[in-house]
Amino acid sequence: MKNEKDAALCWETLSSRSLYSHRVMELVEKEERAADGYCGRYVSIRTRNWVIAVPVKDGRFVMVRQWRHGLEGITVEFPGGVKEDDETPEDGAARELLEETGYRAGKVTVLGCCNPNPAIYGNTITFVLAEDLTATNELHTDEDEFVEPVEIPVSEVLERFGSGEYCNAFVGSALALYMRHAGGFAGSRE
Repeated sequence: MKNEKDAALCWETLSSRSLYSHRVMELVEKEERAADGYCGRYVSIRTRNWVIAVPVKDGRFVMVRQWRHGLEGITVEFPGGVKEDDETPEDGAARELLEETGYRAGKVTVLGCCNPNPAIYGNTITFVLAEDLTATNELHTDEDEFVEPVEIPVSEVLERFGSGEYCNAFVGSALALYMRHAGGFAGSRE
């Protein structure tokens, strides 16, 4: 139930129509009305929920290098992808980790959940710490997924984030949640 203060911030959807649909997303235009009566048209992206594995092995992150079509360049990222409807975030992250890096996680822990950009996206990303890794030496990527698994010291990823191939904002969210979990933020302990 929304309180009175929140009610002044909420909008009502009057109509909605699909502008474009693709296997990974749907672009939707909505006509919405604010609490004060103002009406406007807004665009949002509907997509499935995602999972990101944050695999740690001997002081190193297990990550993937891959081509990103939007950027038209290579990025270094944590393994991840779409969470299937019938799996938990932990299972989804463990599956993505195995598919993209060939590592099996012995222990998985949810670090937190975020929205990629609430202004236009309606889905969530769950970040899952993956530990006690065992190498299977087999990748099981999708037919259009070409990745290079890499192991990079945690300190190097922290230092390089925000530059060059370390530009994916999801990596920053994963790092913040990992550092909070590891007790790396000065204000995180009381």
